[in-house]
Amino acid sequence: MDPVSVGLLGILFMVFLFLLRVPVAFSMMISGLLGFSYLSSWDAGLKLLARDIFDQFSSFPLSAIPMFILMGSFAYASGIGRRLYDAAYHTLGGVRGGLTLATVVACGAFAAICGSTAATVATIGRMAIPEMRRYGYNESLATGSVAGAGTVGILIPPSTVFLVYGILTEQSIGKLFVAGIVPGIILVCLFLVSVLILCWRRPSYGPPAVLSQGLAKRIKALTGVIEAGLLFLLVIGGLFFGWFTPTQAGGIGAAGALLVGILRKELTFKAFVENTLDALRTSCMVLCVIAGATVFGHFMAITQIPFILAEWIARLAIPSVFVMGVIIVMYLIGGCFMDSMALIVLTVPVIFPVVLKLGFDPIWFGVIIVLVAEMGVITPPVGVNVYVIKGIVPDVPLQKIFKGILPFLASIIVSTVICILFPNLVLFLPNLTK
Repeated sequence: MDPVSVGLLGILFMVFLFLLRVPVAFSMMISGLLGFSYLSSWDAGLKLLARDIFDQFSSFPLSAIPMFILMGSFAYASGIGRRLYDAAYHTLGGVRGGLTLATVVACGAFAAICGSTAATVATIGRMAIPEMRRYGYNESLATGSVAGAGTVGILIPPSTVFLVYGILTEQSIGKLFVAGIVPGIILVCLFLVSVLILCWRRPSYGPPAVLSQGLAKRIKALTGVIEAGLLFLLVIGGLFFGWFTPTQAGGIGAAGALLVGILRKELTFKAFVENTLDALRTSCMVLCVIAGATVFGHFMAITQIPFILAEWIARLAIPSVFVMGVIIVMYLIGGCFMDSMALIVLTVPVIFPVVLKLGFDPIWFGVIIVLVAEMGVITPPVGVNVYVIKGIVPDVPLQKIFKGILPFLASIIVSTVICILFPNLVLFLPNLTK
């Protein structure tokens, strides 16, 4: 068989392994190994497998991933998420839909020091959903707001998805992080507007909470945002001004979150061990996925499929914006069936040459892909965030949670359109970085 046919069969075989519930990392490794070996030799395939795994696991740029994941785990264990929600609750809880507004703000703030959408949803959801239900909030709104607002965890820096995208495409991770700030703020604002409109049309969905505490109590609650703000400014500011590398930034952030927990005496030794192990497991999963994608990417490279696809698209007599539209729709559909991290790792090596051929900015494209991938974490059948919420409130039917995410899904779509129409909103901050 010719290399292109082998490549297409390799892709189909990998999808078949997905359907058999073989882990994504191993599905890509197996398909890549078998395909590469068929086109060259078994000995060359085994050497490729060993070299790619060793190169990825010993890569210094990849060491930023476990550092930022550890930072998020320590931030959770140190109670930073709880204090952020308390501050947002005491500020916004007294207005119609205020608890939902507080939840959106808290999700955005915690995402700024966490970088994981699932961790953001789990942290804020445990605090926010019981409060909203206690005050008679609509269950779809209460659960959907956490699942939807939690998506900003993969957009507002630091983001593990941006880290992986930057490594796969050899783009500046610092610039990618900074590029996510403005779209992240726009998205949070759109979430807030969606909640206000919904609660204005249906007042029973979000009755205002009664805040009986005095002014002193509210001011004290607001001090909970100081440590999170300082941590965010230290990490992102250091990257923006070029003071330290992404790995150093993640390590400093993790140390800062650990110090907060120790000084506040909230981080017990048991929690320290549990969250360190959890960060280790997550880091191993991400690194294995990247290693698997590298093996599969080398298989795709010798089949010439990415380059043939890029050449074919470049010759099409249609505007490049329509091609970008097709790519975005592909990611939107793919995100409904696959985790956002796996989807990006799997497709970027194939799609990225096409994007460069069409003349699109790679930093801008990274933000657009992350925005589209956000939709996948709240849409069926995968909808990772929805299942995290289901684990927190098992008595709420899945269809109610999926119904609740619709206003937030619409906000993500609007945010994506804004970033496509006005690319300078994404690029003006990265262009200022060193």
